[in-house]
Amino acid sequence: MYKTPVIVVDYNPIWAQRYLEEKQRLTDALGKFLVEIEHIGSTAIPNQKAKPIIDIMLAIQKLEDFPSLLPNLEKLGYQLQDVGMKERYFLQYYDQTIKQHFHLHIVTMKHWSTRKERLMRDYLLEHPQAVQAYGCLKEQLAQKYPNDSLKYTQAKTQFIQALLDKAYSKLGLDPIDVWNDD
Repeated sequence: MYKTPVIVVDYNPIWAQRYLEEKQRLTDALGKFLVEIEHIGSTAIPNQKAKPIIDIMLAIQKLEDFPSLLPNLEKLGYQLQDVGMKERYFLQYYDQTIKQHFHLHIVTMKHWSTRKERLMRDYLLEHPQAVQAYGCLKEQLAQKYPNDSLKYTQAKTQFIQALLDKAYSKLGLDPIDVWNDD
């Protein structure tokens, strides 16, 4: 999973529409189990350079419900990935028709309002100068680690931690480590 080519591209407004279409498919497939669903990651931020992967986070009440949801997700083409994260499930899907990758993060409502992925997205939406700086960093790191997305991701840690610290501070919360799964 991690030793894949790292390609960073300019923002594409089609990503918002593709998220909405995928949100509808997921909502139809998961029904009452789905509590919240949002577009996260760089493709959710206008003008943000990004790997062209649409990240979606959805919340269910309890992770114990996940095994009963997996068959419906597999019917949609999603494949469960073992990435060693606790308190979440991670699935991938590639839509051959539209040539689009999707990453699905399934979590519980326990920490929904303070999920770091959501807070980072919201911080970037409010701070265009951070969007530009993050885009430049991504381009540099994609050139430095063109075939290792794990090293690419790890190299962004300091920048992301600084953004998250600001986002948590704004909410009056103590910062958490960027690699914390909660």
